Amino acid sequence: MKIIKTSEKGIDHLHSILQKKPKTVTKVSFWKIPHRTQKEDICLKLARYKIEDTSLETLECNNPKSELTLDNVEFENLLTFLSENYEPFKQGIKKYIPIDDRFDPESIEHLRAIFDNKDKEELLKFVAQHNILPEELISGLKYQSQKNAILEFEELLNQDLLEKDWQRWFTRNEWVLGSEFVKILDEREIDSDNIADYLMKAYDGFLDIIEIKRPADELPFWADKKDHNNYVPSNELVRAITQATTYIFEVEREANSIKFCERVRHVKTIKPRCVLIYGRSDGWDDGQCEAYRILNSSYHNLNIMTYDHVLKRAKRILNIEDEGPPEEPNDEFPPF
Repeated sequence: MKIIKTSEKGIDHLHSILQKKPKTVTKVSFWKIPHRTQKEDICLKLARYKIEDTSLETLECNNPKSELTLDNVEFENLLTFLSENYEPFKQGIKKYIPIDDRFDPESIEHLRAIFDNKDKEELLKFVAQHNILPEELISGLKYQSQKNAILEFEELLNQDLLEKDWQRWFTRNEWVLGSEFVKILDEREIDSDNIADYLMKAYDGFLDIIEIKRPADELPFWADKKDHNNYVPSNELVRAITQATTYIFEVEREANSIKFCERVRHVKTIKPRCVLIYGRSDGWDDGQCEAYRILNSSYHNLNIMTYDHVLKRAKRILNIEDEGPPEEPNDEFPPF
């Protein structure tokens, strides 16, 4: 346990031994010098002493082998120097820009201008080819961006948004839709009468569908009353399921259409599947969780997820702890 002592003159001090050799000992000391203005200066003293000349208790000596005392300004500048430069120097980085208070707005705007290139693909190639950003920084930026997206998602759940608002959010954050999807296709139109929220390219190269309905009180997941003591889907959910299954059917009908294949080129259309994102599940009891599992199991090409399921999966992807109670008995979401 470290003990801060006070001298007869009222100066607090703390000592520690950095290294002890057979003939010398190196000591570091903090000194807190009070002022009448209530300001306190912290000084740092580094000293090396001969063993026979001093006590290891206080390490005070009139004739130190070597001694250096840094005043408050020098000590703070030393801390800044160490915090900015130790890790880059240790890692062998030859050139770097410390991020501190001296990194003024003009410098920030200069950096922003560099990365605000309209040709994003060309910019990414340039950064990668010249190893401008280290891998850990790229990973950290991606993680922080996705974490901010989760925080935004939670805030949006407390707002009464339109479906188009949620479409924009999912378009910006398609990673939450799951690793089974590679990207959102530019095309949304199945035929003149059916336009899906998202046509997706799955990891296996085939076309799948994402359909979302905004989370709202007027779009409940379960019916107001049970049927034979069983939870049953609300009429609104049944209509959403019907719409989703219709999209699946229409995509299958268009699979051999030359025009459709040209619009979704490089994606194969065989037995499409659909994810329907609908409603909330944060207040479900065990019976509702079980009914949800049974409902999902009755479809082989449709997977229904609530917005809370999406949130929970996104947190799991980022390894963020979810302190809330489990929403369903199983740890995994229902597969297709």
